[in-house]
Amino acid sequence: MNREIQITRVATVEGRCETMDWPWAEENREAIEANWIRRKAQKPKIFNGRVLVVRDVDITEDACRMIYSEVDFKNLLGWLDLGQPDGSIANGFAAGALQGADGAFLCGVMAEHTANAGRVYFASGTPDPSDLRPDGTVNLADSLTRELFEETGLAGDAYTVDESWIVVRAWPAIALLRYVVLHEPADVAARSIRSSLALSSEPELADVRVIRGPDDIDPKRMPQYVQHFMRWHFAQR
Repeated sequence: MNREIQITRVATVEGRCETMDWPWAEENREAIEANWIRRKAQKPKIFNGRVLVVRDVDITEDACRMIYSEVDFKNLLGWLDLGQPDGSIANGFAAGALQGADGAFLCGVMAEHTANAGRVYFASGTPDPSDLRPDGTVNLADSLTRELFEETGLAGDAYTVDESWIVVRAWPAIALLRYVVLHEPADVAARSIRSSLALSSEPELADVRVIRGPDDIDPKRMPQYVQHFMRWHFAQR
């Protein structure tokens, strides 16, 4: 697959789920199991559920269309930890580009017990079977707002979601972002989120970080898609 970075604003994203055999996972079963044992020893609370990965994507000027398939999370995690050696799949997920009313972004700092401890990025999550509609399509819009609520405690009355999507294609990652604009400034929202985190016995986030410009981009802790998106966004201004 082409690994060139591509950022496209589209009106719609569409995903549908189809069955798939994953030869790489079968051929690397021992390495995947060893990696899972190592990860469980580090983070005992990680769970091997089913998740959806992208096996095909088509991006035009108006839409991004993807074919998803179900795999075990430990297979996906093994693929990630081993350097994404199989280029036939990608991790395609929806993320809320959370902004305060003043335009500053808010990113979460992942908690120590999570698989991505210390990483700084927008609320997001690999879609799973709960995101499937009865007709087999993937409800990415609801996945975005659900993850936002689970990680920050923010409900729908606290923000406005932009109708369009920003697709950051950095294979093997496909980030499907929507601007989510809060009704209050970023600093006020950050205090509110921190208060919500303090009430949780095991929050996914350890903290939130406010990003006001390119100088606040953290190359060491932010995934590539966040860095690319933010540089693109600030360049538009």
